[in-house]
This record gives sequence, structure tokens and C-alpha cells, in this order.
Amino acid sequence: MTKTNDTPSSRDIEAALSEANKMVDLIKTPDAEVTDDERRWVAESTYQNFADHINKGFLEYRKSVTETEDFALTDWQGEGSILKDVMGREYIDMLGGFGLYTLGIRHPKVIAAVKAQLDRSPQYSQEMLDPLRAHLAKVIAKLTPGDIQYGFFANSGTEAVDGAMKLAKLYTGESGFISTLKGFHGKSLGALSLLGKAVFRKPLLPLLDGVRQVPFGDADAIEQELKAAKEVGDGIAGVVVEPIQGEAGAIEPPDDYWPRLRQICDKYEVLLIADEVQTGFGRTGKIFGVDHWGVTPDIMCFGKALGGGVIAMSGFFSTAKIWKCLEPNPFMHTTTTGGNPVACAAALAQITVLLEEGLADQAAEKGEYIKKKVLELKEKYPHIIKGIRGRGLLLGMEFPNDEIGYKVASGLFSRNVLTAGTLNNAETVRLEPALNIPYELIDEMLKRLEETFESFG
Repeated sequence: MTKTNDTPSSRDIEAALSEANKMVDLIKTPDAEVTDDERRWVAESTYQNFADHINKGFLEYRKSVTETEDFALTDWQGEGSILKDVMGREYIDMLGGFGLYTLGIRHPKVIAAVKAQLDRSPQYSQEMLDPLRAHLAKVIAKLTPGDIQYGFFANSGTEAVDGAMKLAKLYTGESGFISTLKGFHGKSLGALSLLGKAVFRKPLLPLLDGVRQVPFGDADAIEQELKAAKEVGDGIAGVVVEPIQGEAGAIEPPDDYWPRLRQICDKYEVLLIADEVQTGFGRTGKIFGVDHWGVTPDIMCFGKALGGGVIAMSGFFSTAKIWKCLEPNPFMHTTTTGGNPVACAAALAQITVLLEEGLADQAAEKGEYIKKKVLELKEKYPHIIKGIRGRGLLLGMEFPNDEIGYKVASGLFSRNVLTAGTLNNAETVRLEPALNIPYELIDEMLKRLEETFESFG
């Protein structure tokens, strides 16, 4: 690889124009006409540009993709559950963009809706009323449980969580929150205050005051914190929890956990906020994660899958009773690009595919199939794999330690299967493919997984 450049470059307008034109021209070139030299330039320059202009740490973290032959493996195109790097090599996508690709890559119905909206208007005026945003909100209101009715659209999951926190504070007049250890809610300063991992929180302290974390799945611990807060006069606005912890490794709570959270939050008059950014829209085998327990939260946060794997899209939704606190000043929470027409077109198309193709049911069935097959491998290779957990197609394979997990993830990658550990930990390796992944690709992945286990000797 080329050495990284630590010296800041001076302004060069002509070079900037030349570099921009070079990539724009390449984007517009049909893939069959892209030359081998151009492909190699993309691979080599991507590595160099990450080193010089993004973050050298990514190159160390993604050793498996940067130490192959003499150039980095570079995302280039994909369809369904197959990814291709810039050199044309194919990979089975068992990662699904960490929950982004519930419909697979470039689902034709989503692509068609986005292209059509681009030809009409890619953004709105900011002054006139925008019909797609209003219609999408109506559709989601019909999908969500209970009397959840109103929503706000943004671009990323962390924005949705931040917005939900603001809404909870406005409605209750309180400022504190309770979240869970190992929980993941995003990395903006508000959402980061809820996040249950020191590695991301500690370097940025102090964060928001009044946030308490308790073990996930322990409803008694949440009640104890609420009781203590009430006794000392600390106001709690809401309890923020993932239905199933995603980044922590597909951790499921006890079956009575969510029903008890609903009862406890009602008892102490705090809002129950479900972070469905990763579990929403079919991922766990139900339309929403909370549907497994028949619970209606006060606020729900969405993201990842909402934009159909094509456009960045997120949102948070609540009831008319709670939303009323925003009516006196509807500009208390705004964004310029959130809920833009292209994103709304993608989200509406995503929902039609989700429902027409029964993707939640597919996730439930395929998840059980994968778990059964992996547990069969556990019987053959008990020294390598401990088990598998999760619901639907939010699954985590458990390994005895980080070293073995990394070796499995790396072995799968060398066999052209894309997956990953959970953030900085490979003790759990995630399987989070598209909900419509064909069984043929699942079986091929399982075959390559066993080949990886056999390679351990």
C-alpha cells in the first residue's frame, strides 16, 4: 500500500475540480465499460483517501479488507444479497449493512420509486406543504401499535433518538432518562448519553446529566431506579430500551420484560421509549420488535430499514396526547433534509415490499432455519461455537472468545461471505442478512461456515 500522508494539503481549486470530475465520470460509465486500470485506481485510491482524509483507524479495524493482495477490497455494486467489489468478486451478504438492507440491495420497487421522485422533485421548498411526508406519516400511524399517530422524520437513527428525548422532556417537564448497559442508541451527544458502553462515552464526558443505566432485561432494576429518583426528587422523563439489543449481540430480554416495563412506566408516570432503529420493519420476525410482547410504547424510534436500503431515513412517532406539547411551537424540532421527498418515496416503497412479500414472516422462518442448522454445527464443533441467539434475522453466533470469533469472521470473509463482530468485539458474530435472502444463499453460507470450522484443525 502507498504510505499515508500526514501533511495537510494546500488549497488547489483545479485539482479539486479534476478529482471530482474523474469520479463523476466514472459513476456515469456503464459498469461493463469500466476498465481494469480504472478499477484498480478505485481500489488503490480508496485506501489512500481513507488514510489521508477519513480515518486511518478504519484501515486497522478492517484488516480483512485492506490486506488482500496489494489493494483494498472496495464496495462497488450489489443486488439482492450479493455484493461485488470493484474488481468484480462476489460476496454473500450476511451482514445486511447492520440492518440497513432488509429488502436486499437495490430492491427494484424502491429504486423505481426513488428514480420517479427524482424526476419530479428531489427536495421540497421548505414553505409549501409536502404530500409524501404527510402520507408516509399516515401509513406508519396505521402500522404502529396502539394509538401512536404523529411523527417526525430525520436522516439517521441517532437523530430519531435525540428527537424522542426532546419530546419526552417537553411533555413531562423532566430531564432524566434510564437506559440499559450495553445498549446502543447512536453517537450524537444526546443519544450517546444513553449508550451503555464506556469506550464511546468516557472520552466525551460530561454528557447529559441525569441519565442512569441498568442491566438489560432486569425490570426490577428499572423500577428501583425510578423509585430512588422519585424519593430524592430527580425527575425522569423516560425509559429508553431496545426491544432486542442489536449491537450488544442479539440479546433477547425475558418474556415478561416489556409488559413489566409498560406497567412500571405507567406506575411512575414516565414515558416508555422503544428504540426500534435496528429491530423495526420486520427484522425480528414481527413488523416491530415490541410486537413480540404486544406492548405499545409511548414513543417509537425508527431508522436503518425505513429508507429501503436506498436513502438515509429515520423518524420518531408518538401519540396525539404527547405530541400536543409541540403544537404551540412546531419549530421546536426541525431539520432541513429530514423527510425529503426522495426519502419518503423510498420509505413508502419499502413498506409496500415489506407487507406484500410478507418479509416479517420470512425473517421468522429463515431465522429459525439458520438457528437449527448452526446448532447442528455446534454438536459437531463444540470447541469452536457455543451457540446462536436472537430472533428473526437479527442473530448472533456465540464463540468462546474474541480470538475464535474473529478467526471465524475472517475465515468467512476469505470464503466470500460478509459478516462482522459486534462493534469492537468478535465473541459474537452477527448474521443480519436481507429478509428476502434466498434459501440457496443461506445454505451456501452454512456450507462455507462449516468449511471455516474445519480449517481450525
